[in-house]
Amino acid sequence: MADETSQSRDALFASVLKTVLRPLVRVLIARGVTAPALYRVLKGVYVEVAEQDFALDGLRPTDTRINLLTGVHRKDIRAMRDADDSEAAARGARANIMASLIGRWLADPDLTDDRGRPIPLPRQPQENGPSFEALARAVSTDMRPRTLLDELLAQGLVTLDDEARAVELHPEALVGPADYAQRVHFFVENLADHIEAAGANLAAEGSDPPFLERAVFYNRLTAQSLAEIEAVARSDGGALLAAINRLAFIRQEADADAPEDEADERFRFGIYFYREAEPDADAEAEHASGDEGDGKDG
Repeated sequence: MADETSQSRDALFASVLKTVLRPLVRVLIARGVTAPALYRVLKGVYVEVAEQDFALDGLRPTDTRINLLTGVHRKDIRAMRDADDSEAAARGARANIMASLIGRWLADPDLTDDRGRPIPLPRQPQENGPSFEALARAVSTDMRPRTLLDELLAQGLVTLDDEARAVELHPEALVGPADYAQRVHFFVENLADHIEAAGANLAAEGSDPPFLERAVFYNRLTAQSLAEIEAVARSDGGALLAAINRLAFIRQEADADAPEDEADERFRFGIYFYREAEPDADAEAEHASGDEGDGKDG
């Protein structure tokens, strides 16, 4: 019975993969990523996950074991294990530095006013009070403050008042960077952690899933109603993100003196809102039945 239950679960999971992959494939096609290109990336991911997450007794798995786990040819495995990911890591590090700076600016009481809004910062250190340079050095010793400022200006996340010699955080900075490579980075990181949470909840036994992962969904709404709902979601969602950001900053400061083997946890908390027009029921029925209509394109 246990084997039958396991097989039934595997079959169910396989049957829903198409639904899960469809939006990802839509993004890939829109970005010009073909199926063969995806296969090459997917093989690399299989190899990486097998190497990192399926080791035996802490030993690095052999090419043969990875081949058995993934079905990827051993010649491809050798090439993928030797691949250089330093460029992608550098892009991710740069994106994280900017995100850390913005997060600190929005959370640190010394960098916000009485209403919790980020204050303009003098570019250079002052006798008393904060400055952009001090903030930049607090989040990174590897990236010069001027370089970081130029990056933020280029992406429209800050504005510079040359007359006042001050840097001001753009109100929409939480929306994210304008740079495409960095948007890709956060697309990957956010989606990956969401899938990790959902996957852990799916694998959990009982009715108490380990991660928060909930959604509210309705249909049969007018565009006007949806606009009202979306406005509330954006406003209240932004306020909640800001509150979590402030709490995380406070706790991170408090944990600064904790032993390194204790302060080794990370988290990601996100909010999303998606809307679309519902498909026409008659058109869906024709598509499902294989009706090709009158043969016209379109």
